[in-house]
Amino acid sequence: MARPATPLLSRQRIRDAALALIDTDGLERFSMRRLAGSLGVSAPSLYSHYATREQVLDDVVDLVIADVDTSGFDQGWEEGLLRWARSYRAALAAHPAVAPLVASGAQHREQFLAMADRVHAGLVSTGWRPRRATEISGAVKFVVIGAAVTPFAAGFSDDPALYDGRFPHLDQAHRLRAEAARIDHDAFELCITSLVQGLRPGP
Repeated sequence: MARPATPLLSRQRIRDAALALIDTDGLERFSMRRLAGSLGVSAPSLYSHYATREQVLDDVVDLVIADVDTSGFDQGWEEGLLRWARSYRAALAAHPAVAPLVASGAQHREQFLAMADRVHAGLVSTGWRPRRATEISGAVKFVVIGAAVTPFAAGFSDDPALYDGRFPHLDQAHRLRAEAARIDHDAFELCITSLVQGLRPGP
């Protein structure tokens, strides 16, 4: 029997293609029609695997979340939180267009829920009360999503004339964009380490 001209579709193949398309073209341009075109199939053929565009996007989020490391709680809650936060930010930095989807929360996303479950278990098993563990998880997510969605240094113009004479305390701000990756990394590290170091188990 001859092989089909187009490889058979699967949820994994569709999901992987969707992530690649979003990485390239952005979330706003993503559609089932464009996804089908990238796979060399017709749009209706996708609906045998996914009923809606939103289901595809949920699986894309889970694909990104799968790279997040929650194994550090075996070495204590501090290491667990730091490893989780750093790998979480790295996963979103690799796929920045997906960050707004991740910001919307777990919803029905299996990998997202599994990540939240492991983090909560890691905190509770190391002595945190369930309510405070929930608050800590939320605080870390706010830091990570904020870092992913709203980069700091790249938002400044590199035109020195903009600041000269008008904003005397920003006379070096035009240099920030060239150092954006380092500055944003260091700012994130300052924030997440300060958060973790400031936590104190208690009632």
